[in-house]
Amino acid sequence: MQGNMPSDGRILAWPDAVREALSTALSIDKRVFVMGQGVDDPTGMFGATKGLHTQFGADRVFDTPLAESSLTGIAVGAAIGGMRPVYMHNRPDFLLLAMDQLVNHASKWHYMFGGAVSVPLVVWACTGRGWGSAAQHSQALHGLFAHVPGLKVVMPATCADAKGLLLAAIADDNPVLVLDHRFNFKQKGPVPEHSYKTPIGAAQVRRVGTDVSIITVSHMLMEAMTGAEELASQGISAEIVDVRTVRPFDRETIARSVAKTGAAVIADTGWVTGGVSAEIAAVIGVECFGALKAPIIRIGTKDTPTPAGFTLEEGFYPTAKDIVQAASACVTAARRGSVAASA
Repeated sequence: MQGNMPSDGRILAWPDAVREALSTALSIDKRVFVMGQGVDDPTGMFGATKGLHTQFGADRVFDTPLAESSLTGIAVGAAIGGMRPVYMHNRPDFLLLAMDQLVNHASKWHYMFGGAVSVPLVVWACTGRGWGSAAQHSQALHGLFAHVPGLKVVMPATCADAKGLLLAAIADDNPVLVLDHRFNFKQKGPVPEHSYKTPIGAAQVRRVGTDVSIITVSHMLMEAMTGAEELASQGISAEIVDVRTVRPFDRETIARSVAKTGAAVIADTGWVTGGVSAEIAAVIGVECFGALKAPIIRIGTKDTPTPAGFTLEEGFYPTAKDIVQAASACVTAARRGSVAASA
């Protein structure tokens, strides 16, 4: 499941992997500090910052007021001044309050000053389905942020990458938005103990297959891996690609997979309309046009605001069942096309 990531046999829970990345960065670089609402709470932010303020002191790990625009501006200024802030936002919904700082300032300074100024800022938020978080606390807004040049957007799907991508983001010399999915916090997986960086902009083939490529974003990797077992029982070999980074995303790995299978299903955690899946589909349509044997199918959340009730959530969020249905339809169309072409 962890792809080519080396493992020393340790199994960590997702929040522990995030906390280890933060602890490692704080230990090796005195310029790093962590700020955000509740980072010094007894349980930390979703457990990911637990105990860091006692380990590194309140001057390097500290709580902040509910003033997202102002605090993001402070973080941007600190980054321009040579520090490496990690600003922990609880939810990406509240990043909308800091859009001016992120879109008009943090993402632009390196370009506007001809590369003479860098903004080594990490903004972290927890996205996606949680506990009935509804329309204002669980929106998948990565497609919106991925539209902005100068802002990298990473979305890990394994515990190993939760650590490795966060360390890579902190080491990056310009702003990176790290979006962890709430359902991924239930995961446990192998995480190397040493310090390592997962390359930003490099996708990972998590399962090799021949009939259909399932391109996944964030938590949809989990659903795809589950769905692949059902597909295998139907005689369908699914190749699963974990995008890992939605800006920049790895066009080459995705195109190589689809060119091999001739069929593509894109499974995103966000809305389909105007989202990341649309951009990936456009790239596949251009770079794999001659290899496609069936129309591209996209999966995402329903095109409505996020509901709160359990039964409504069940219908709103895509699952392994949706992936199985889409992949089956895609492969059926591809096989029919192959038969028609040979006739």
